[in-house]
Amino acid sequence: MNRALVTGATGCLGRHLALRLAEQGWRVTGMGRKKEYGMQLEAEGIHFYQGDLRDKSVAAEACTNQDAVFHCAALSSPWGKYQDFYSSNVEATQHLVDGCRRAGVQRFIHVSTPSVYINYRPRYDIHEDDPMPAKPVNHYATTKRMTEQVVLRAHANGLPSIMIRPRAIFGPYDQTLFPRIVAANRKSGVPMIGGGQAVIDLTCVDNVVDALLLCWSAPSEAMGRAYNITNGDPRPFHELVSHLFELLDMPLHRRNIPYKAAYGAASLLESVHRLLPMLGEPQLTRYTVGSLAIPQTLNIQDARERIGYTPRVTIEEGLQQFADWWRAESC
Repeated sequence: MNRALVTGATGCLGRHLALRLAEQGWRVTGMGRKKEYGMQLEAEGIHFYQGDLRDKSVAAEACTNQDAVFHCAALSSPWGKYQDFYSSNVEATQHLVDGCRRAGVQRFIHVSTPSVYINYRPRYDIHEDDPMPAKPVNHYATTKRMTEQVVLRAHANGLPSIMIRPRAIFGPYDQTLFPRIVAANRKSGVPMIGGGQAVIDLTCVDNVVDALLLCWSAPSEAMGRAYNITNGDPRPFHELVSHLFELLDMPLHRRNIPYKAAYGAASLLESVHRLLPMLGEPQLTRYTVGSLAIPQTLNIQDARERIGYTPRVTIEEGLQQFADWWRAESC
């Protein structure tokens, strides 16, 4: 029986992965900080290990007696202190790879992000080896780029490692992407920056889980690389949101905002919140504006050819799955 550690198991992707592995007969340890969600995993036959990967000894203990480590955990936010991102993303990953080496883990599978590509300009059909922006857009992108280097060094030093860069994951248990859009709709309307015309990629969570499992079985020549993962079906933002609210049976309140006005307002808000950190995260950031208003599509040919990835769940099916889950949770 194969044994796997799944970090970030109380998040959307980690939870789906842990459940799928358990269904396939793996002995799974799900690691996270949210005890309530951990208890739900234990009810599904998954051992829950509550711990903080910023603690080197905790990370080492979690890696003991594991065949594979799927690293889904990260501090993912458009706003926050650099040190928090560095410790949660870079240092935590270093602790994990060190623990994997000592424990003799067979394969380290890391979830990175296509945020490393963002430069506030339209980018289409991005390949994994295309030039990176000279300056990452925020602390999250900065530290995820650094984290990728940690993983590549680990692979060069003998720990078989592989990475994916999944774009805009959605599905049941999503607590970030679509829930934020629903919350914005209730509050003041969904911002349609530039009319919502930007073409973007999304990825159904089940497809990302498929990709992670393919990373476990990938041939040795496919290792030591990062792979773009999407549904391979980019759509205009306004079209995706309209279809989502139809399935949710909710009225969609649009808030049309010109791009320059949104970017300017976000810049001003960021300046104010940097001066007054007690205000917390700004209501709008430049990163959020860029994500909603600037086209970005990824090329997934490498993932198709090297690890055998094929998007199995369509956008429509994924939206229906989310809508069904959301309505059930709202009852």
